[in-house]
Amino acid sequence: MMKKTGTILSITALVLAVVALGFTFTQKEKQVKYVYESGPIGLQQVQLGESTWPDFTYAAEHAVKTVVLVRVVQRDRGRQEAPSSFLEYFFGYGNPQQPRERAGSASGVIISPDGYIVTNNHVIEGADEVTVVLENNRTFTALVVGSDPLTDIALLRIEAEGLPFLKFGDSDALRLGQWVLAIGNPYNLTSTITAGIVSAKGRSMPSSESTVNIESFIQTDAAVNRGNSGGALVTVNGELVGINTAIASRTGSFAGYSFAVPSSIVKKVVEDLIKHGSVQRAILGISMQNLTDELANEHKIKELKGVFIAETIPGGAADKAGVKASDVLLSINGVAVNTPSSVQEQINRYYPNDKVELKVLRDGKELKLSAVLQNRSDNTDGAQKGEEGASAILGAKLQPAERALREKLGIRSGLEVVSLTKDGALQKVGVEAGFVITHINQTAISSLSELENLLSRNRRKGLLIEGKYPDGTTAYYALGL
Repeated sequence: MMKKTGTILSITALVLAVVALGFTFTQKEKQVKYVYESGPIGLQQVQLGESTWPDFTYAAEHAVKTVVLVRVVQRDRGRQEAPSSFLEYFFGYGNPQQPRERAGSASGVIISPDGYIVTNNHVIEGADEVTVVLENNRTFTALVVGSDPLTDIALLRIEAEGLPFLKFGDSDALRLGQWVLAIGNPYNLTSTITAGIVSAKGRSMPSSESTVNIESFIQTDAAVNRGNSGGALVTVNGELVGINTAIASRTGSFAGYSFAVPSSIVKKVVEDLIKHGSVQRAILGISMQNLTDELANEHKIKELKGVFIAETIPGGAADKAGVKASDVLLSINGVAVNTPSSVQEQINRYYPNDKVELKVLRDGKELKLSAVLQNRSDNTDGAQKGEEGASAILGAKLQPAERALREKLGIRSGLEVVSLTKDGALQKVGVEAGFVITHINQTAISSLSELENLLSRNRRKGLLIEGKYPDGTTAYYALGL
């Protein structure tokens, strides 16, 4: 019996799950006691034995007012039973399945006095209603301005002025061992604050999706749990340096490791969503991997620094700059890179058509090359509101519906069909210019990046498109791809 139990425990110990922080439940957490001295709010040091501890009161009291509770409702429209008779078809006899609702809660951070709020994409993805509750219990219906699944960042907006907000700090300046606070709403315990240190930077994690996510997480040991998603990671100075996103856990509850999207990435995504409605993502055009002893010996590389370039995409930015397979990428615009995730983090700061200076190692010699970054379509033109992929598939020019139009139609978000390509997919099924797409395959669409991501993951070879025309008429279209 003892042997069997030991085997079960051994198998359990081998399983390490990366868990999106998601929504709420309850579980007792390990308590850590800190001793503080009373005094004026500020960066005071507290003597505890032979160690000094920072005073978190300023950061905590300021930042907690800016972290909100995000509540979401998702309606499962279900599948209607096919009518079994002529009367059922016309008069609706029978018992069609009723829509069901699923609710959850997480966190968000106010980043401007006029109501912009950052949270995670996985918090609001597929939501039909998003509600924000402030620290003082004021409640607002939120508009999803846009989202970016690749970085798991979403931007909300509420109708309010004069709100307390957090300023972006410099996540690049974070040092290992530096104290940080995690603030959020785990298990519906609103305005919960925990402390920890930065235990790693540039951390990547396995993805459950087939797509490659842009990941360069800040890893901390600040305790976070389900419901902390979208919450703030702040310094003792009260600056926002990350958005808490995931934990590494065997059980789904905090087990010592938490991960946050760094502010350097969040800030760029937010600016793009406000200005363009989608993220303007630059591409270097390389396939890369960590530089190992085996690779170094095979290619006679003396030092294990930099990132090994396995291949370059023909016609891509790196290829045009003169980068070759088997080169070692050492730095981008003077910033050293040593992992694929650090390369992604650096490139993600720039826009298509930006010029970057690359330092590569080739045959034992360092070379400096200039590359002009491209977009996903392998050209240097800026993404026209991110619509290239969607436009090619749907045959239409799309843009996020303006606020006045959304208010007129009574919708939270949507994509307006500005124009249609002759004999394009949407035109063939009868869609007309002015139509606002609100849902595809029963998933709410709030940005062009969301649409592109949904289309890339669609495996059903067909789309059910739902939306409204400017006169308020609701229309549905079935599109076979």
